[in-house]
Amino acid sequence: MTPTHQTDTALFVAAFFDEMTRWGVREVVVSPGSRSTALAMAAYELSCRRPHDLRLFVDIDERGASFLALGMAKASGRPVALVCTSGTALANYYPAVIEASTSRVPLIVLSADRPPQLQGLGAPQTTDQLKAYGDQVRAFRAMPLPAGRDRDIAFARQAAREAVLAALGPSATVADDLAVGGLRPGFDNFGELANYDPNLQVAARASGHYAGPVHLNFPLAAPLKPDFPGADMQAALRGARDCFSLGARAVMPARRKGGDTPALTVGPLLGSTGQLSAAGVAAIEEALRKRPTLVLVGEGACETLAEAEEIVAWARRWSFPLLADPLSGLRSLDEPLVIDNYDNLCRHGACPRPEVVIRFGRYPVSKATTAFLEKVRPLSIVVDVAETRDFNLVTDVFVGTTPLGFVRSPWHGEGRKAQRNFADAWVAANDEARLRVLAVEKVGEVEGAYVRALLELIPEGSCLFSANSMPIRALDTFYLKDGKPIAVMANRGQNGIDGVVSTALGAAQHFAQTTFLTGDFTLLHDLNALALQREIKHVHGCPGEGEAAEPAAPAAAGTTGAGEVSERAAAAPVSRRGAHAAPRDPDATAAFDPITDGALVGDGAGDALAVAAGDAAALGDGEFEPAAPSIVIVLLNNNGGAIFDMLPQASDDPYFERLFLAPQDVDFQAAADAFMVPSARVGSVEEFREAYAGFLGHPGISLIEVQLPLRGIRDRYAPYQA
Repeated sequence: MTPTHQTDTALFVAAFFDEMTRWGVREVVVSPGSRSTALAMAAYELSCRRPHDLRLFVDIDERGASFLALGMAKASGRPVALVCTSGTALANYYPAVIEASTSRVPLIVLSADRPPQLQGLGAPQTTDQLKAYGDQVRAFRAMPLPAGRDRDIAFARQAAREAVLAALGPSATVADDLAVGGLRPGFDNFGELANYDPNLQVAARASGHYAGPVHLNFPLAAPLKPDFPGADMQAALRGARDCFSLGARAVMPARRKGGDTPALTVGPLLGSTGQLSAAGVAAIEEALRKRPTLVLVGEGACETLAEAEEIVAWARRWSFPLLADPLSGLRSLDEPLVIDNYDNLCRHGACPRPEVVIRFGRYPVSKATTAFLEKVRPLSIVVDVAETRDFNLVTDVFVGTTPLGFVRSPWHGEGRKAQRNFADAWVAANDEARLRVLAVEKVGEVEGAYVRALLELIPEGSCLFSANSMPIRALDTFYLKDGKPIAVMANRGQNGIDGVVSTALGAAQHFAQTTFLTGDFTLLHDLNALALQREIKHVHGCPGEGEAAEPAAPAAAGTTGAGEVSERAAAAPVSRRGAHAAPRDPDATAAFDPITDGALVGDGAGDALAVAAGDAAALGDGEFEPAAPSIVIVLLNNNGGAIFDMLPQASDDPYFERLFLAPQDVDFQAAADAFMVPSARVGSVEEFREAYAGFLGHPGISLIEVQLPLRGIRDRYAPYQA
């Protein structure tokens, strides 16, 4: 059989995609286009042949697709591939590429391009795509035209390896083996948690490493459709099983007596532990001696419950207060040294002044905290694998490792009496501030009361994704540590509203239950992400509109008074599944693996909440049923940019409403209906509780709209930030 252009193209792209999966890529998001046919069909073909190795999502909006992939990678820590056609398509990826770069999220952009013969000659859908993202990517590679010789196949595989390694960063792994293997000494009390799992995810993955986006540009010539059956025949003639296995290597260990010898796993296995040398430890201990010290803990400090516990155990030894950002993962632990009201304390200077501050991860959300520390100007020690990320310009000591590498180092000292007194003062002030925050639960229909109700009901082991602007600030104020592990995430690389809905939906693909807390500007800006309702259900094999499904309705369907539930919500099927479904892969955590995990089906809408909360005993006997993840969007709709009422732009002059508040008057219930998203509008905290409990466990996307006033948000927050 004579090779053709189409078989050579198929062999080349098949080898590339196969090697990406061997090195840890499990998901790809495709936006349809003609020039990218070979890349898209390779992804589709591999996902059909080996569905446990690769899941394919299709999103027609390149901007939304890129943020969908960003959310998947943020939640999983694995690189996610993106496929687009030539021309302006890859320009639509740019916002997500910037967010991935600054948030340290691994993405692999695969853009199709016209061949060199069509460049610069006015060919349609053609532009200069080489290094289109400039310095925003960790690496760029201009791929050659596909060819099918052995050397070409070897190059395709090596290019895939290099892309994965560059996306992960020098210190990262696709599975953090460091936290596996049980608890370390001193963690016994954490073992008393219900459904305890040390690998339960409590924060975004990969952001503690120098992960980021990479870009590979593929010139592809006509005819564009690859010939995979012909490529399979070519591969068979060369001794391979099929075109995806051509050129793949299995590393065999030395044969042992009396048993099989399986091939070793290929791919990135284990990064550096990054522990400090004895001399480095001694130098830092000397800097800490007789100086009151606290630790700022931001996004990127830890990923799992066990890692959070390690940081807390180290802090206990030294009596270090841990000022815990809502994205740090530490608020999943009910530990006295975790200071969750630091924003309120620093806002009014009602806290002891440190002489040394150690920072793990990026700066916290709280601007009041950075302003307080700028005034105090303590010795600043930054712990990070790559860069200071210090826009306050105060770094005195830089320690080039991860926070976990830092706390695992061979420390000899411990907190003395003065440090213990310093910590006790922070704990006492934090406890007092906590009482003020909890008072919001008795107030009524204000933002804080709704957020507190959400946090009370949100299932253990689920994901809480926050929009920026007021939602993340609401979490910083009202998310109090309570010992319930949840994974809290947000796009804080650029702090923008671009693509946040899509990001949340991407992250949701790795959890049984996700709650997305957002405002109206953010939802409106990415409203077409709701079109992913069909795609999410398709990928997970759920019934579509009009197909057979379990005829149970959310509890919210019975809402009366100011609460309103759309007809689609009342008729929507409810699927119940647990947040602690068994992982498929040995390197997976207890978080939902949507490729294979399923749900026990029980009776009654209340089962959805019980299972999502990990209460498997609440279910009756039932069958095992695969289902799409449940994503509840909680919309705090103040009909405009209410955050500007808390910023210097605030004014009673006409320009303020015109340029900053900018009310939009959107009917989000009608918008939800347009995308077949069940929804409810609520007017009280009690109605919110009923609607939220009803939508928990519902497969796919659902929406709860909470209507709030546009003006007066500063006054509504003031009693809890006093």
